[in-house]
Amino acid sequence: MTTLLLLLEVAFRNLFKSWVNLIIGGIIFFATFLVVTGGALLDSIDSSMSRSIVGSLAGHLQVYSDKSKDELSLFGGMSGEPDVAAIDSFTPIKQALEKHPNVQTVVPMGSNGALISSGNTVDLTLARLRDLYRKNADEGETPERRAQIDSLKAHVRRLGELLQADMQKRSALLREESQDPAEVEALERVRTDAFWADFDKEPFASLEFLENRLAPQAADGDLLYIRYVGTDLESFQKSFDRMQIVDGQPVPPGKRGMLLSKFFYEESLKLKTARRLDLLKEAHEGGRLIAEDPQLQRWVSENRTQTREIIFQLDPIKAQQATERLQRVLGSQEKELSKLLSTFLDVNDGNLAARYEQFYAQLVPLLDLYRIRLGDTLTITAFTRTGYVQNVNVPIYGTYQFNGLEKSPLAGSVNLMDLVSFRELYGYLTEDKRAEIAQLQAKSGLAEVKRENAEDALFGEEAPSTLVAEATPGLINENEQIQSEGAALRKEDLLKRVYSKREVEDGMVLSAALILKDPSKLESTLAELQQSPEVQDAKLRVVSWQKAVGLIGQFVLLMKMVLWGIIVILFVVVLAIINNAVMMATLQRVREVGTMRAIGAQRTFILSMILLETVVLGMVFGGAGAGLGSGLISYLGHVGIPAVSEELYFFFSGPRLLPFLSLGNFITAFLLVVGVSIFSTLYPAFLATRVSPVTAMQTDE
Repeated sequence: MTTLLLLLEVAFRNLFKSWVNLIIGGIIFFATFLVVTGGALLDSIDSSMSRSIVGSLAGHLQVYSDKSKDELSLFGGMSGEPDVAAIDSFTPIKQALEKHPNVQTVVPMGSNGALISSGNTVDLTLARLRDLYRKNADEGETPERRAQIDSLKAHVRRLGELLQADMQKRSALLREESQDPAEVEALERVRTDAFWADFDKEPFASLEFLENRLAPQAADGDLLYIRYVGTDLESFQKSFDRMQIVDGQPVPPGKRGMLLSKFFYEESLKLKTARRLDLLKEAHEGGRLIAEDPQLQRWVSENRTQTREIIFQLDPIKAQQATERLQRVLGSQEKELSKLLSTFLDVNDGNLAARYEQFYAQLVPLLDLYRIRLGDTLTITAFTRTGYVQNVNVPIYGTYQFNGLEKSPLAGSVNLMDLVSFRELYGYLTEDKRAEIAQLQAKSGLAEVKRENAEDALFGEEAPSTLVAEATPGLINENEQIQSEGAALRKEDLLKRVYSKREVEDGMVLSAALILKDPSKLESTLAELQQSPEVQDAKLRVVSWQKAVGLIGQFVLLMKMVLWGIIVILFVVVLAIINNAVMMATLQRVREVGTMRAIGAQRTFILSMILLETVVLGMVFGGAGAGLGSGLISYLGHVGIPAVSEELYFFFSGPRLLPFLSLGNFITAFLLVVGVSIFSTLYPAFLATRVSPVTAMQTDE
């Protein structure tokens, strides 16, 4: 102990004695600071991202078929949706997985994408008009319904006038032969009094004309890509605590339906002018100025020049109301609505707040703020797994969001759909379809032939010599061909049908999310499930959330590899510098070492002295670096690091990252500093022990 105290006294005495020590200490200080702060930041991002992924879609573990060609990627891969093989039935999978004591819930899933059309203004208006005429046909006309029909007819007539005005503007720029005569004729016909006077004589024929000849000329519709996850919505909402219904209501248990992501609903389906005003207001409240920000100026310019989507929505009465309201707000006598709108939407930093409130108070009540309203039925068209196109009607019950990830495009891109509709879009033969096909086969007298026997059945010895057509298109009575259960299913409104829990679960899924009772045992649970005989017999892969989300989950791992690459390079440089520096310091101390050896100091004493000096140097400067790094992380943990882009919301699990320190960061820094210090000093210390007193005296002379 006495020797150790003596060595420590010598080490501290020599700590600031040489400029070489200060250089070495500075390098150790910076390296330790980097290890502590970098490690803490990456651990914090890893923890935040895991909360985002586990709490929003993946669960702690994911299970999918081992026959899959691609790895599971819940948020999509570089080349779109991964090729994941279907699991024929979810029920036995669920029963096998729930046997593990740490598995709390198993949630069925499947993801895909499709294109949807939000419809242009003419399409939407004509669809409402057709619905009213159908109600008239079924229930009889009422005065209220007649007033609605007249209003919509006036709206469509006005749309025709606007489209013709657009065509006249285009004709000034285009050659006459570039105009389609059929389009010109259709617009002329829609403007005539005779067309509207005869409209009610054959309303459905008139509507068909407008849908085929007028609607295609309006180009304000959007073709949108929608990504959806089919799941047991009731189980999903109970298992993922971050999910929150924002508007509307949850899909009733057992019914078909869809919940749109609030982010997707706002970004893709909201009136573009309103959305840009929302973004302008948010940016302005965040300190950005229209006068200085080119992006804000671009939004203002787009709002000012793109007023068609508002004008197209207004029937003559609403257009007059909008004109009067804008004249009152602006104090203007201008009568042209488009000019009033352009002036009103030309906002600046001074009037943005007032114009925003006026827009929502005066104009929005006259408009449809969203292309698809809650309660509407959305027709989704998707390619099935075998390549044919499938259409499914799904009612929209509401919007939802994952708390803390409201502005994340990644989390906000996922829309939730009931599992039955998902299976139909995927091309899975549901019980409804199977029953209908069976009835059609029975009625038509068709026989099933396997693919390998098809050639013999058609051209072999037993093949019929003559094929007889027993019906012609004009004689087929579809109502007689399709009877009993199949007919009942066709007539039944599938959207109103309530499916049992067994029907929902006993069918195809692509994957399943596992929620664990104790997340700290994730690794052990993963290993146990991978070795489970039930999982192996079912040919399933079990992966952690980090692997289930594809490249996103590897982001932190990649960042850690980059950080550790920098740290390794830095410490190799440190090691070389310390080695050379200690070597120089040792050579400068030959006389001192020789004297100590002459008065009886053993070689082990000399070796311990030099090693301890370096370790003390590393501990002092490394401790200072770790202290500064921990102070910085503590400060950032208090104030938070703001997410400067919407993409960072996902990685930060909210608008701010709150970094934290862990014991592992300090232990890692301590081990690195001590290890590098000792390793880099071993050789110089060994040389010092070889110095003899005689040599030291001769060197001095």
